[in-house]
Amino acid sequence: MKSKEKGINTLCTCVLTVLSLLYIFPVVMILFNSLKKENSITTDGAFTLPTAETFDGLTNYINAIQAQGFLKSLGYSLFITISSVAAILLFCSMTAWYLARVKSVFSTLFYYLCVFSMVVPFQMVMYTLSSTADQLKLNTPWNIWIIYLGFGAGLAVFMITGFMKSIPLEIEEAAMIDGCTPLRTFFSIVMPMLKPTLVSVGILEAMWVWNDYLLPTLVLDIKSYKTIPMLIQYFRGSYGRVEMGPMMASIMLTIIPIIVVYLAGQKHIIKGVAAGAVKG
Repeated sequence: MKSKEKGINTLCTCVLTVLSLLYIFPVVMILFNSLKKENSITTDGAFTLPTAETFDGLTNYINAIQAQGFLKSLGYSLFITISSVAAILLFCSMTAWYLARVKSVFSTLFYYLCVFSMVVPFQMVMYTLSSTADQLKLNTPWNIWIIYLGFGAGLAVFMITGFMKSIPLEIEEAAMIDGCTPLRTFFSIVMPMLKPTLVSVGILEAMWVWNDYLLPTLVLDIKSYKTIPMLIQYFRGSYGRVEMGPMMASIMLTIIPIIVVYLAGQKHIIKGVAAGAVKG
């Protein structure tokens, strides 16, 4: 029996290793092409490795940063990601606390509406969203976080509510007896205990907002504001020509930060997802 289980584990390891390599392969090829000269990418092909003749060092990275307003777009993406994730964590954690502690028809209905929002395709609402965002003046990087809050609330409320149900109510009752107000109880007692789930939700939401292309393209004014994914899509060099080298470099500069964030917090993601899924 043990030999059979060992064989199954070995097979699963091999399959997952192959899948991991398939996922990593495009990133590796983008990295190689970002280090090659411009003409070698188009003439020699994108699947060739850099050689002594085609290696161009960090020239493409320097050109990517200096051209097309890369730093400006990076600032927009950073602000949108940080503000959106902060709003999602704050408001959704408070909502989840209410839903987990207040038993009523309204709280139950609201919880299932949040769960239902996760399965609604974005394409169903994107045209209405664009018009509504223009009417409510949500079409700038400074207030688009409100839209992200609405779309990210479903997953956040679902995960945090599941974890919240595992926290003993007696802890909050003891804080109330000691004179804590509801807000102080939440921020001083409840929120610190939500750290595993908040970290996992924050990382997942940050990956989504940082890499999102469709929503900013629909809402923001492309001529005035471009996030990093939008900048890569409209990357142009002189005379409107697409410069593949700087484009590959800009893609790598976009990928690296979110990969670092994910690798640093992957253990928290696993703990948070498991805690939110098992409890309640």
